[in-house]
Amino acid sequence: MQKLRIAVTMGDPAGIGPEITAKLFLLPEIYKNASVTVIGDLTTMIDTQRRVSNKLSIRPVTSFNEKMTKGVINLFDMKLIKYGEVPLGVETKKGGKAQYHYVKKAIESALKGEVDAIVTAPINKHALHMAGIMYPGHTEILAKETGVKNFGMMLMCPQLKVMLVTTHTSLKSVSGLLTVKKVLEKIELAHTAMKDDFGIKAPRIAVLGLNPHSGEAGAFGDEEIKIITPAIKAAQKKGINAQGPYPPDTIFGKLIHKQSHDIAVCMYHDQGLIPLKLIGFESGVNVTLGLPIVRTSPDHGTAYDIAGTNIASVESMLTAFKTAVVIAQNRMKNR
Repeated sequence: MQKLRIAVTMGDPAGIGPEITAKLFLLPEIYKNASVTVIGDLTTMIDTQRRVSNKLSIRPVTSFNEKMTKGVINLFDMKLIKYGEVPLGVETKKGGKAQYHYVKKAIESALKGEVDAIVTAPINKHALHMAGIMYPGHTEILAKETGVKNFGMMLMCPQLKVMLVTTHTSLKSVSGLLTVKKVLEKIELAHTAMKDDFGIKAPRIAVLGLNPHSGEAGAFGDEEIKIITPAIKAAQKKGINAQGPYPPDTIFGKLIHKQSHDIAVCMYHDQGLIPLKLIGFESGVNVTLGLPIVRTSPDHGTAYDIAGTNIASVESMLTAFKTAVVIAQNRMKNR
């Protein structure tokens, strides 16, 4: 099979992104199926490489087709940061601007067909905003730059996959944001991803209720009756095996321990993320669905409190990398 070309953005230069990016190159798994290029800044990566391991070195490159050598980090240097400009563990305007441009370069390269997938190290939302870049996070940047309107955030670990209908919003606003159309769109995105990206021929989709006991026939809320059930029925009419709405307090045991379904469509952020992070905190992966490109990311933040200490776990980053490989390979098969 042809080797994939994967771009890894180093994330917020003040966080643990550069560290977990460098640590990837100490792992034999990344050399098997892909040619990997880091998009970031040489000044930051040299500092990081020295802290992480004396078995690593850096080779500046100008394309994504360079041959890989074990222990050598191929780096596409964006030249955005001078030495000492972005201190570790501190939100800065300079760091916010740089992390945005790493992602933008990766997206542009994927859209041009120069890379087959992108893996993004964590960014800091407040640093983005300090730089005047007013996105809530990676997902919205990706959607804007690829021109996609219908997109979604899927989080996964080896035992569980969850799709979120609403994401970064207050709990009190969730009910007002739910519509039949929106729930149906997320069910469809989940169905397509399971088939095309993960090779599941007949995906089983669990759709969760919003309220305790899924509303108890309207006793605790009517969103299940008015919104969620009609969306499930509409999906079923399209040939999608969507079932529910399931009470959120009971379905996760069946999903995790009995593999009752392939993915859960959750109504709000913490409904899906609490169980997922409980069982897979260090192996969680964020996958953006609905894009014309492949994008994965570790499911954790910039961890300013441990930046520069060399104790950050690379597990989630490695799982994100492996997931990007799987998705890219499956999409190539389906072309």
